Amino acid sequence: MRPLAVIGNVNVDLIMGPAAPWPQPGTEIIVDHHELRVGGAAGNTALAWMAQGVAFSMAANVGSDQFGQWLAAEFGVKAAKWPVRPEGTTLSVGITHPDGERTFFTTQGHLPHFSLADVHAGLAGDGLKDGIALLCGSFLTDALTRDYDRLFDWADTHDTHLALDTGWPLDGWTDQNCQSARSWLARSRIALMNEIETTTLTGISDPFEAARALRTLMPDGSIVVVKRGPMGAIGLGSSGELFSQLAPSVDVIDTIGAGDVFNAGFLAALASGRDLPTCLKAGVEIASRAISTFPRSYDLPDPEPLS
Repeated sequence: MRPLAVIGNVNVDLIMGPAAPWPQPGTEIIVDHHELRVGGAAGNTALAWMAQGVAFSMAANVGSDQFGQWLAAEFGVKAAKWPVRPEGTTLSVGITHPDGERTFFTTQGHLPHFSLADVHAGLAGDGLKDGIALLCGSFLTDALTRDYDRLFDWADTHDTHLALDTGWPLDGWTDQNCQSARSWLARSRIALMNEIETTTLTGISDPFEAARALRTLMPDGSIVVVKRGPMGAIGLGSSGELFSQLAPSVDVIDTIGAGDVFNAGFLAALASGRDLPTCLKAGVEIASRAISTFPRSYDLPDPEPLS
């Protein structure tokens, strides 16, 4: 199996809900459930890998408060080298709605200070040779994002393929944010984007054609994945062949982190040498399982053996 790593945002999520209708200012409502859990794109992916017993390494940071201590404890030895910032840990309060969607209120906290030095503290480049590193939370990790050119150079030096999932910009897909994302894609070997991100970046409304257009921004032989929620996922392989995987019908509890969990399933299968259709199926199945269980579960049947 090729080495795997994740680089990016880990924070605390407090999930509450469902809430409907949205309460009026100055009022209070009672919701059915709450859950304090690890959050952030990198955190969600790492949790899924840990639950599946997948070997991986991780680069992140935390704040200096009790939430930072709790996050580090949740990841054990994987957090041993995480730098501790003299700020409060980033906290997201997610309010779920009856349809499974959600609204987030997030503090700035420690994430903007996650840096290239923090990446080097957490990852040994030699251990990632010929591996895959997921890069996520691009619009939240300001210090690292400013150093993306050097991060891509470092990955190239160690023959590491970067898989990019930018996440949603806080100020939306402005021209500047689109330009930045396209420049990162130009050096990424795997794109893991959702449908709205893909169609926005390419200006093409059809997701299949948008996937093809996105791939023209990337190095030859790159892989493009378009995550489509309940409609499954599209994958464009290194040879240019297009595949589609439908999602199973499930009763949705909450969709928080669904795309991150998909990334975990997809990349673990890819690192194991599976073909693209199998990787898409692995991502869709584990994400569907996660969004339909409480407490969240990642249990899946054993994968088919390699041929």
